[in-house]
Amino acid sequence: MATKPEEKVKAAVKKLLRARGIWFYMPVQNGMGVVGIPDFIACWAGRFLAIETKAPGKRSNVSANQEARIKEIATANGLTLVADDVAQVEAFLDAHG
Repeated sequence: MATKPEEKVKAAVKKLLRARGIWFYMPVQNGMGVVGIPDFIACWAGRFLAIETKAPGKRSNVSANQEARIKEIATANGLTLVADDVAQVEAFLDAHG
């Protein structure tokens, strides 16, 4: 079975976060949690980091619930990022490190 484009981005982000020693988890969307929570919740050098991944070219396709969660996290001084390519995550980490 072919891997979906967004899954390829998620796999690359996982690899990058692990390589940089960044703790993360990926919340399971089962109807019991927070709707719109980003794909990756991480703790990086004592900072809260949330990353929403999208398929290449779909970076702007954030749902209203996702946008609301991203805004809430940013308001609480957490770092947030929507990425459709692992290079965007790498650049973000480099800029904020």
